[in-house]
Amino acid sequence: MDDTSTLDRRAESGHGPIRRTALHDTLVNHLRDMIIEGELEPGTRLHEGQLGEQLGVSRTPLREAIKFLASEGLVELIPSRGAVVKRFSAKDVQDMLTVLRNLEELAGKLACQLASDTDIANMRRLHDEMVARYRAGDRLQYYKLNQEIHSGIVRLAGNSTLSEVHQMLQTRLKRIRFIGHEGAEKWAAAVAEHEEMISALEARDESGLSEVLGRHLDNAWERVRSAI
Repeated sequence: MDDTSTLDRRAESGHGPIRRTALHDTLVNHLRDMIIEGELEPGTRLHEGQLGEQLGVSRTPLREAIKFLASEGLVELIPSRGAVVKRFSAKDVQDMLTVLRNLEELAGKLACQLASDTDIANMRRLHDEMVARYRAGDRLQYYKLNQEIHSGIVRLAGNSTLSEVHQMLQTRLKRIRFIGHEGAEKWAAAVAEHEEMISALEARDESGLSEVLGRHLDNAWERVRSAI
């Protein structure tokens, strides 16, 4: 199969053939989105032949993309079964959210101390873009901007170890965090908490930002626990 010629387009909606930019990155991002949106549910076996036919790629680049997702913790490579979308238990999720909460609480305090005015203005811009996606009902793009804001606050803390651990947990929780926005009431509550975050950051209110980040992660568990 000629990956260059078959990856010549991706439908604006759905998961058909995808345009080739950097093949590996495109495949990784595409498969990750399929996991986040639930098209590939936890426990689903990733059949290379079937996926390759669907996406219009050969097995070799697909296999490498699956291995990369395994390194992120989104996929398990199981002897005799092959690659399977990772299924986390309720305790796994609660434990990860507990650690994530503590990391973000610390990051919020440090970000208020260290961020430049330009850094903070950039976070406001991301937030405004996220709200626009919310108003448009675009859950996937909303979610990606949401995660970019959380990662951005952590980066503003200026601690590479904190960023690395946070990124690892955030990646593993991608599907879980996405389902936390299901339902109008849950989604609206999450958006309101994000507005509190940005306002606290703009005011350089260390305790206020730390508190709302912690509350946001506690609420994230309440929003998803019944769906796990």
